[in-house]
Amino acid sequence: MEPDDHVCLCFRVSLRKIRAYMEREDPPVASLISECLGAGTGCQWCVPFLKELHRQHAENEGLGPNGEPDLKVSPEEYASGRTSYRKTGRRERDTPDT
Repeated sequence: MEPDDHVCLCFRVSLRKIRAYMEREDPPVASLISECLGAGTGCQWCVPFLKELHRQHAENEGLGPNGEPDLKVSPEEYASGRTSYRKTGRRERDTPDT
């Protein structure tokens, strides 16, 4: 994903905002990312992705070009997965292949 792509589509929270929040606040658990503009508290689609970003942050295993947390999925694939999730309530996979 690009930094300005939305991870939380319900509240339009970008990857850049989530990265900045984690860098600034260093949340001990992924659920505290919800304090970043409500990320993950709407339809719940992004929760596994937020957990993956938190894991990368906590373990200093960022996949981004500068070693920051990243999701290896295109915005189109991400949005398509959410559309399917909202229709069926099921996920094809919880997080992108890393």
